[in-house]
Amino acid sequence: MRLATAARTHRRQLLAALAFAALAGSAPPGMAEAAWPARPITLIVPYGAGGNVDVMARWIGPELSARLGQPIVIENVSGAGGVIGTEKAVRARPDGYTLLLSVESTIVIAKMVTPSTVRYDGLTDLTPVTLLGSQPLALVGKPAMQPTTSEALYAELKGAPGKYSYATSGVGTSLHLGGELLKQQGGVDVVHVPYRTGVQIVSDLSGNQLDLAVLPLSMVIQQARAGKLRVYGVMADKPSAAMPEALPLARVPAWRGADVSVWQGVFAPKGTPPRIVEQLNVALRQVLASTGVRKNFEDGGVTPIGAGPKEFAAFLKNEESKFGAIVAKGGIKAE
Repeated sequence: MRLATAARTHRRQLLAALAFAALAGSAPPGMAEAAWPARPITLIVPYGAGGNVDVMARWIGPELSARLGQPIVIENVSGAGGVIGTEKAVRARPDGYTLLLSVESTIVIAKMVTPSTVRYDGLTDLTPVTLLGSQPLALVGKPAMQPTTSEALYAELKGAPGKYSYATSGVGTSLHLGGELLKQQGGVDVVHVPYRTGVQIVSDLSGNQLDLAVLPLSMVIQQARAGKLRVYGVMADKPSAAMPEALPLARVPAWRGADVSVWQGVFAPKGTPPRIVEQLNVALRQVLASTGVRKNFEDGGVTPIGAGPKEFAAFLKNEESKFGAIVAKGGIKAE
C-alpha cells in the first residue's frame, strides 16, 4: 500500500516537473532570462575627450539610449594610443553593460607593431557588433608642389628616390601603413616623418614645411578647397561623397588596389550573449539611419556603413591580412 502511494506521489511530481519545463520552454522571451538592458550601459572610448572617436560616441549616444531605454555613459579611457581603454573593455564582464567604440589602429594594428606591450588580440578577445562608418585616407601635398595630378606626382617620386618626405600621425598607425603601402606597391622611396597630431601636419603642410602627408580625408577637405594644400587622391576604389573631386589614386596603375580607410566600430567583450549582440546591432543600425546622426557623419566626411557582426568579423579578417602584409614587408615596429 505504501509503495503504491509513493509511486502515485512520484508520478504526480514528475508530471508537474514536466509541465513546468514545457511552460518555461514556451514562455515569452525575457521570462526565463533577465531582461536586457535593465541599467545604464558604459561605452568606453579609448581616446581623450574632443577627439574624432569621442565626437562620434556623442553623436550616437543619445540616439542609442533612446532606442534601448537606458542611459549610455561615455567613459574616456585614454593612454598608449588607445590600448589602455581597449584592455579595460576586454577585461569587462560580458553582460552587455560595457561596450567599446574603437578604430583600426587599436583593434587590428597595435598587436602587430607593439607585440611586447599589447596583451590582447582585437579579433579574438572582442566581439564585433557594428561597423559604424569609414573614410578613405588621402595623399596630400603642400601648395608649392609642382606635380598637379597623381600620375605626375608618381612619376616625380619614381624618378627622385629619397628626395621627398611624407608625414603621418606616428609610426605604426594606419596612416603610416597607408603611406608604406603606397611605397611598397609603387616602388617609390619617400622618407617617413612621424608627427604626434594630424592638426600640426596640416599646418606645416599648408606652410610648405612638408612635401606630402597621408591623412584622413575629412582632415583636409576645408584646407584643400581653400587652396592651402593639394589633394592628389584617395586610397579607395571610388571617390568619397564628402569630396567627389578627390579621385582615387588608382588612376596610377601601380597604386591600383591600394585601399586604406580609417573606420570606427562598436565592440563587446568576448562571451557577450548573441541575443544582446544582435539587439545592439539592430539598435545601432537604427541610430545610423536617423536623420541627425546621418547628417553628422556625412558632414564630418564619414560614410555610414552599419555592417552587422558577421560582416564586421569578415571585414576585420581582411584588414588583418592587408595590414599584416604591410607590416611584415616593411619590418615596421613602434616599440
